[in-house]
Amino acid sequence: MSRPTRLRNRVAVVTGGAGGIGFATAHRLLEQGCLVAVWDLNSAAVEEAVSKLRSLQAEAAGLLGCTCDVTQPSEIAAAKARTEAALGPIDILINNAGYVRGGSFLERPLEDWNTTVSVNLNAVIAVTYALLPGMKERQFGRIVNISSASGMIGVSELAVYAASKWAVWGLTESLRHEARDLCKAEAVAGRRTSTDIRFSSVHPGYIRTGMFEGARIRGLGGLIVPLVKNHDVIARAVVQDALLKGKPVVMRPRSVRLAVLLRGMLPAAVFDQMVRFLGINQSMRNFRGHSF
Repeated sequence: MSRPTRLRNRVAVVTGGAGGIGFATAHRLLEQGCLVAVWDLNSAAVEEAVSKLRSLQAEAAGLLGCTCDVTQPSEIAAAKARTEAALGPIDILINNAGYVRGGSFLERPLEDWNTTVSVNLNAVIAVTYALLPGMKERQFGRIVNISSASGMIGVSELAVYAASKWAVWGLTESLRHEARDLCKAEAVAGRRTSTDIRFSSVHPGYIRTGMFEGARIRGLGGLIVPLVKNHDVIARAVVQDALLKGKPVVMRPRSVRLAVLLRGMLPAAVFDQMVRFLGINQSMRNFRGHSF
């Protein structure tokens, strides 16, 4: 079993950190004694988030706000340089920045789907690619990627979002195996210290407010997979389960894992009938979300 991670004085970057899960996670990281850089596209939201975090957390001296479009490598490089100049080398990355547009596949312009993939997947790859070399050099790193419950089960009117989140899960799993292979290679080579880099994915269900406001599974399905109460439920999962306990896959609510279990056990036709019976494919009908 892996040793628990100590977070005090570690430097953490939270993308999409000015609101929702990102803001709640930044707050919890500050409570753990981390030095935190909030990266977000919206400069006004960054300023407001930093101000709120300082008011919520007395020991928030190690807090930095960076305006950054994580789909642009040049902005990632600039935010990385600014973060390391202000706080030090980056130890922890929370890839949280996300984008969602609801609607049937042909209902939306292709531009919306391209943006969805750019933010939800390509940016995760780009930010990880920028920060991972430094972690490998220092032989320590923690990367947590926010996937989704829809990254485990297809949902009508959420096709490209679900696709991007499935990809994030696959990326995380593959990089986790690469990190383990690196540790094994170092052990075989007889190195006295080995690289300690870990990857985790977090899979939230629908949260009552925020990006997925209005979306919900009704009836029996809603009893089995209820709405997540608030963003802090997910932030706690990120910090307590993924970071401190080192769990590679974290799901909230925990009943989300039934999707993986039943998909593996049931014939496809039966599984599809179950999804319809539980109302999962109708869950986006009242989706309102928020504007970007």
